Amino acid sequence: MIDKYPIPTSCPYCCSAVIYTSNAVIYGREYGNGRCYKCTKCDAYVGVHNRTNIPLGRLANRELRELKKECHALFDPIWKQNKRIKREHAYERLAKVLGIPVNECHFGWFDKEMLLEAREILSRPDWYKG
Repeated sequence: MIDKYPIPTSCPYCCSAVIYTSNAVIYGREYGNGRCYKCTKCDAYVGVHNRTNIPLGRLANRELRELKKECHALFDPIWKQNKRIKREHAYERLAKVLGIPVNECHFGWFDKEMLLEAREILSRPDWYKG
């Protein structure tokens, strides 16, 4: 997945430069590992995996971040509150319904269209049971 989604250097929204910086520029203080990639012009950013410079997903503007949150709000309770389905199995089921490889089923890497499709699927009752 890292090869498919390289470290961002140019913003896909405004074409400005992207820098690797402290996430305090976003939140006012450092959270987590304290690092992120941030567009120098617009509000697009993405955090990184702990102790690496590897992005957690694609650079996201406000709209994309909100869609990711909506998907997680629908998805996470399925495996957190349902003891009969593990997180990995929930992702496997979602990948199958989306028609994508399970190793590509990660909200952080989804574009707007994929997030909209995932949100529609996740809004269906019992999507994970089939």
